[in-house]
Amino acid sequence: MTGDGGAAAPSRRAPRAVAALRVRAVAAGAAALTVLAGLGVRAFTGGDLAEYAGDALYTVLICALAAVIAPGARPVVRAGAGLAFSWAVELLQLTGVPADLSRHSAVARLVLGSTFNAPDLFWYVVGAGFAWAVAALATSPSPGCAPRTSASR
Repeated sequence: MTGDGGAAAPSRRAPRAVAALRVRAVAAGAAALTVLAGLGVRAFTGGDLAEYAGDALYTVLICALAAVIAPGARPVVRAGAGLAFSWAVELLQLTGVPADLSRHSAVARLVLGSTFNAPDLFWYVVGAGFAWAVAALATSPSPGCAPRTSASR
């Protein structure tokens, strides 16, 4: 409240909250589009293309979900987290636990896979790199557009 009984000045956090909400909404939309892309690749292609595109898209999806969870994180951090998660899941397949779970659950099969495949590790890097590049380009200022300063507001 102000001294004259009027409403308090808008908080400095309000623009940050709006920006976080915007990042979350865009990331959720990107996650949905990534799932659709993965389904499309599976429906219209086959073989190695479908398998490895699916691996890359899996990591893109994890990166998008990381942006939903942590909208303030830098794109490189979200990409690194997505890559680390994807590699951890792939390496977990060496234990046989995901294969056991996959026999009982379609969701476990989709999220954890079942069999370790070393080339998948490379395709996760491709997916993380793509997610990083898109996020970095989307959040970088336009060429020739100076950042806003207090003097330009």
